[in-house]
Amino acid sequence: MAAPRSMALTAAVLVACTFCAARTFVPAVAGFRTVQAPAGAFPAAAISAVVMTTPTIAFAASEGSQWIPALSAVGAGFAIGLAAIGSGVGQGIASGRCIDGISRQPEVADDLRGVLLLSLAFMESLTIYGLVIALVLLFANPLIK
Repeated sequence: MAAPRSMALTAAVLVACTFCAARTFVPAVAGFRTVQAPAGAFPAAAISAVVMTTPTIAFAASEGSQWIPALSAVGAGFAIGLAAIGSGVGQGIASGRCIDGISRQPEVADDLRGVLLLSLAFMESLTIYGLVIALVLLFANPLIK
């Protein structure tokens, strides 16, 4: 259960945000009426998104494009970043649970330590796979001819 101080701070933030939101937004004009799209109509936002991205896709497919290397760098950043975050969180949770188990039953410390080290090695291997994917995207990209 959350501490009373935490609950009080959360409630205070929610009240402050509600107060600020009530004073920040301007109400609509009284005579303003909204226009409804006919049923089954394709949304205008979707059409404009398709129209805006079509030239970009065509340009990315052309020879000598800079989009593929640039997006490969972004993908490499996501690959290593997500792999490191996921592995770090998993290793932290596993280590914490192992310490809890050792503190409850010190006689099984050797068994838990061995299982922990093995699981940490497997988690770290997933981070290394993310690093390999990032290096392939940066230096040996199969999409660049």
